[in-house]
Amino acid sequence: MENKLFEEKMSVINLGLPGFFESVKEQGAACVHVDWRPPAGGDVRLIEILDRLRELG
Repeated sequence: MENKLFEEKMSVINLGLPGFFESVKEQGAACVHVDWRPPAGGDVRLIEILDRLRELG
């Protein structure tokens, strides 16, 4: 069985790491960067509060 993965052009969606996006872009691949960050800055307690509020809504 032949692996054709590396014979095709890549298209990339990058989430949150600008350095990775720049590296992919420099190699000529089609790419888009999404400035994603974890909810509540990753604060577990705040995420729990937001989850509870969502359940009430």
